Amino acid sequence: MKISTKGRYGLTIMMELARSCGEGPTSLKSIAEKNQLSEHYLEQLIAPLRNAGLVKSIRGAYGGYVLAGVPEHITAGEIIRVLEGPISPVDFTEEDDPAKRDLWLRIRDSIAQVLDSTTLADLVNYKDEGSQDSYMFYI
Repeated sequence: MKISTKGRYGLTIMMELARSCGEGPTSLKSIAEKNQLSEHYLEQLIAPLRNAGLVKSIRGAYGGYVLAGVPEHITAGEIIRVLEGPISPVDFTEEDDPAKRDLWLRIRDSIAQVLDSTTLADLVNYKDEGSQDSYMFYI
């Protein structure tokens, strides 16, 4: 499963709304400008997020969008499923080899576990503390 721009930009929208949670509505224009994305494309992505009950729209001169819940209760999995559909690394049938089918199911379940255990609050508050392996080369 490859996450498309729909999923990636959708997470961007939701993270920006989480960052401004409690500060009033945020416009798609400001999100687009801040992240150098197409406002028109973000407009297409916000509709399914609103229909799924993840965001609310506020009308008016100072309108925009706000999260429908708190960042601690909205998971990356919810957002990805709304925008990308079911999580599945490959399409398979019951006729597939049982060993391969088991592998695909374990991969799917691992991806779902990571997405479903990662909240917007986790993403917004993430601090890179050098967790990547770094190597020192001496010549």
